[in-house]
Amino acid sequence: MANVAIRKPALAGRLGGSAAVRLTTAPAASRVALRAPAESLAALSSALGLSVPTTPKTSSRADARSALWLGPDEWLVVDEAGADLVALSSGAGALHSATDVSHRNVAIIVSGPGAEATLSAGCPQDLSRSSFPIGAASRTIFGKAEIVLFRTEEDTFRVECWRSFSDYVFGLLNEAAEDAGH
Repeated sequence: MANVAIRKPALAGRLGGSAAVRLTTAPAASRVALRAPAESLAALSSALGLSVPTTPKTSSRADARSALWLGPDEWLVVDEAGADLVALSSGAGALHSATDVSHRNVAIIVSGPGAEATLSAGCPQDLSRSSFPIGAASRTIFGKAEIVLFRTEEDTFRVECWRSFSDYVFGLLNEAAEDAGH
């Protein structure tokens, strides 16, 4: 019998935060980096089962699937139920590029009344509810790491980062959460 290495997910079992902020690792999800011209969006929206957003800093959601606007022709599509997003988008019959980035990214959920202050400690973007309301999404930085930030609820954010930066991002978030708890 051959020895089979079982890879432990990045940040497995990590919890952090303070009295005002909770940090948790989001369950595994499927993700695609989607690029497409405007004329392909209707077909892609139909194939993916949600409206691909066309307005900067917005998202759309249907069940466990979200599409986050990252640029004029670029989106991150996340399916928390693990659907094969590449296969779904390939059925669109429209010009696009869909690259599976499921194993590249890790998501950290930052929640609680101190979530905004925690993220503001390392992110230069205005995260006030008036500038970054529920459903807002953008590519930005946290400390020295590129992240995709998604406000899912009033006091809850999803931080998508590359797996190779996940320890750094989680550690920095944890320090900021402690400061936000004081």
